[in-house]
Amino acid sequence: MRHVALALALLPVLAAPALATSGPGCLVVVNVAGDDGLNLRSRPSAGSDIVDVLVPGQHGIIHLDAPCEPPHRAWASRWCPVTHYNGDDVTRGWVKARYVRDSDCP
Repeated sequence: MRHVALALALLPVLAAPALATSGPGCLVVVNVAGDDGLNLRSRPSAGSDIVDVLVPGQHGIIHLDAPCEPPHRAWASRWCPVTHYNGDDVTRGWVKARYVRDSDCP
């Protein structure tokens, strides 16, 4: 009975969405002017909707969700699926690989 009670107590924790953690797996914006921003797109296409704008040095946490694709293209031509955590706001989308580089998560 104690195991059932423990499992029920942990259920809300286990069902919660994963959040960015410290260590590898994050990105920072590069190759974008300080007075400009990197568009976070709804799909891996320059023609898709902009869902967020990531300003260099002010963008919160950008977590890389999966490898950038397609793998057969040069790095600068790939798109990276990311989650952007900025305060209480969370946005998911795609950024062009040429404008980000690897970073440790804070």
